Amino acid sequence: MLVMSAKNLNKSYGTDVILEDVSFSVNRGDRIGIVGPNGAGKTTLLRMITGDLEPTSGDLFIKSGYTIGYLKQKDNFDSEGTLIQEVKKSFQRFYKMEAELERLQELISDHKRSGFEQDLAAYTDLLEKYKDAGGYTYESEMKSVLSNMGFQPDSYDKEIGALSGGERTRLALAALLLKAPEILLLDEPTNHLDLHMMEWLEKYLGGYNGTVIVVSHDRFFLDRLVNRVFEVRNTHLYAYKGNYTEFISKRAERLEAEEKAWENQQREIRRQEEMIRKMKERGTEHLVKRAQSREKRLAQVDVLDRPETLEQHMKLEFHVEYKSGKEVVSAEGLEKSFGRQHLFSNVTFDIRKGEKICIIGDNGTGKTTLLKIILGQIKQDSGYLKIGHNVNFGYYDQGQLLLDDRETVIGELKNTYHLYTDTEMRSLLGRFLFRGDDVFRRIGDISGGEKARIALLKLMLSGANTLVLDEPTNHLDIQSKEVVEEAIMGFDGTVIIVSHDRYLLSKVPDRILELTPDGMIEYKGKYDYYLEKAEERRSLLSGGSAENAAGAAESPVSSSASGEKEGAEISAEDARRLRKEKEAEERRLSRQVKGLEEEIHDLEEKISNLEEELCKEEHLSDIQFLSEQGQVLEKMKKELDEKYDSWLALQA
Repeated sequence: MLVMSAKNLNKSYGTDVILEDVSFSVNRGDRIGIVGPNGAGKTTLLRMITGDLEPTSGDLFIKSGYTIGYLKQKDNFDSEGTLIQEVKKSFQRFYKMEAELERLQELISDHKRSGFEQDLAAYTDLLEKYKDAGGYTYESEMKSVLSNMGFQPDSYDKEIGALSGGERTRLALAALLLKAPEILLLDEPTNHLDLHMMEWLEKYLGGYNGTVIVVSHDRFFLDRLVNRVFEVRNTHLYAYKGNYTEFISKRAERLEAEEKAWENQQREIRRQEEMIRKMKERGTEHLVKRAQSREKRLAQVDVLDRPETLEQHMKLEFHVEYKSGKEVVSAEGLEKSFGRQHLFSNVTFDIRKGEKICIIGDNGTGKTTLLKIILGQIKQDSGYLKIGHNVNFGYYDQGQLLLDDRETVIGELKNTYHLYTDTEMRSLLGRFLFRGDDVFRRIGDISGGEKARIALLKLMLSGANTLVLDEPTNHLDIQSKEVVEEAIMGFDGTVIIVSHDRYLLSKVPDRILELTPDGMIEYKGKYDYYLEKAEERRSLLSGGSAENAAGAAESPVSSSASGEKEGAEISAEDARRLRKEKEAEERRLSRQVKGLEEEIHDLEEKISNLEEELCKEEHLSDIQFLSEQGQVLEKMKKELDEKYDSWLALQA
């Protein structure tokens, strides 16, 4: 059932076009992911759907009576009241029903009233609606949702004004889910969520009884949740069926097909123009007429626009100035608290040269604090920490607090690397998409994604042999995230990363270290291995075998993982077969096109020769000859038109 549609939506500010001719439809139950580079207009589209923004032109239809819930990236509510008071606002529908049930219950307590039967029917009907809507379970659902968003009962009376930015976003998300609107709009909902929260949110939204439209740069989240993808790029919207991985494949096919169609048409236009030029050079009257005829046909061709190309991406490559020793970091029994707030204890690990280590853990366990202890910025309360020989750290701070908001982009760079000339600085900044007057903008005035690119550029220039990265893909669009991942994987030094980015965790690490309040758990593999072993460990713990659970993370890959690998190989074989079939079909079409072009060329020559023959003086008085050959000429022209139609059909 159609719940929303847009036709030729446009949004502009003066001459600045944000969205142009955007059309789409949304059905009930759709799970739609909106992707695109930073600044493409994704949030603008959500705000037009909610009515916060009016489109410059175009039509937007939303099914009558449908409620819309909108999670913004920030500033979702005023900082008044407590956490539980904010959440309870989501249950106004139940409170109204309860008040009406109470009123009706009082009325039907008197069986002899004249309106008893009518009130009893109303009470019974409302009670059924109350039950179906979740009236008997909403309080338990509230506790479950709050718990999975990181809020326990002892925090319910906390003032909203005292919450951190991340806590406020999680609270807004919890309140919105409990409100249960028919259409749910979410702008970067996985920001500020740890891995367990993300996994819970995916399952919750997967079973959500409504339509979900989500703007996200979280590729793993999009793969697990959505069944359609809207790409917003270069002011336009492109709709695809499938999850994120399918979208990537289909977008590549679309761009390739559009590029081929454009190139083929341009090639044919050049060929026609060359033939017209040659006909005119001949100078004979009939060839000039033929050239004019071709010109008219060419003028009527609907010339394709050149397909859009993907935006340029930053060029990031980490290099090592000098190598470290084999042992990079060794820790034993690290412990840290801030006053009464205990973060962790019994943290023991070793990191060796060339390893790529990812540290994960729930929010509040102290991952960033641990990085700062390794860097020497914070002292541990107890325990042993040793930094190896010749270790040179390069640090990426997720909050970009190491950047000076008062400085310009180029000034920030020159303050650290003053030996570079202005020309060299501009060239480096150009690699990171800062061009022209962009380099003179204040750090305090640029976006989070732009700050991230500056921090990454400074890190690239450091020449450090050990990179310490705290959420390096936060604030970046998908294309930039992929650039960062490739740069990390190509780096021949050591990398220590704190990240919740499951796509990164699935590609980069040699080992995953999970930080808990009671110590560090090691997983010798990537994210899929972590999921498998973490589940085994939870099962063993719930079964009471703590000794076996302690070793679960260390156990070798199970036979189920081998089975998955075998399945992947079968899929790869299918993919190769399909690719070969596709290539064979493309070769067949290419032969058809080439054959038609040769036939068209021969036919045009025959038509040209016959037209010359008909114009010769000795045939001008031969009525029979002119009649017979005129019919032949018309037949050949008709055949030529048919071949052109066939040729054009093959280009579609």
